[in-house]
Order: sequence, then C-alpha cells, then structure tokens
Amino acid sequence: MRLTALVIGVIVILVGAVGVAAPDVVLSVGRAVITPGGLYAIAALRIAIGLVFVLAAPASRAPRTLRVLGVLVIIAGLSTPWFGVARSLVVLDWWASVGSSLRRLEACLALALGGLLVYVFRPPPQVE
Repeated sequence: MRLTALVIGVIVILVGAVGVAAPDVVLSVGRAVITPGGLYAIAALRIAIGLVFVLAAPASRAPRTLRVLGVLVIIAGLSTPWFGVARSLVVLDWWASVGSSLRRLEACLALALGGLLVYVFRPPPQVE
C-alpha cells in the first residue's frame, strides 16, 4: 500500500510541474473531464486515493496527518457528485479568470504536497 501512495505522490508532483509550466493545459483537462460521468470517475478516484492514504498511514512517517488527509479526501470524493457539473464549470470559469500567476502558485502547492507525500511514504534508509 505504501508503494501505491508513493506513486500517487509522484503523480501529484508531475501534475504540479505541468501546472507550473503550462497552467492552461490543466484547465483544458479540467474542462474535458467535467461531465456527469467524469464527476463520478473523479469521485471514485478521490475515494480510492483517500482509502490508500488511510490504509498506508501506519507504515508512513506521519500516520495521524495522513489519516486526516485520507479522511478529508474521502469526504471530498463523496461530496463530488452532489457538487454537480454546472457548479464545477462555474468554479473552473472563475479559476480561469484569476490569471496564470495564481494558477501557477496553486501548482507550486501541488508540487509541495507531492513532495511531502513522497517523503512520508518513502521507505526508511537501510542501515548497514
């Protein structure tokens, strides 16, 4: 389970890097995914990621923090379908209007979160 969580951290880093380099690409992908079926897929993905964090937390360097993060991600996944396509598009349109600097700042936060995830799920160094 720790390896799965580590892979999630690397993916978050990659998405953050794309967001810093080309913030409009992230918006384009977001617009393509916001459909009724896409929202259900996002919800399922969030719930799965939250479960991975909760289950992998005991083997990590910050178990309480990751349990809390996992529960928050599960709650976000459960609430995603009720948010709806129309509201999601409104939020995405607002996010597009704030400018690329703020979107790049959010991508830097994603880079930091991904780095934190990689750090806490990385296996401890081997002592010889």
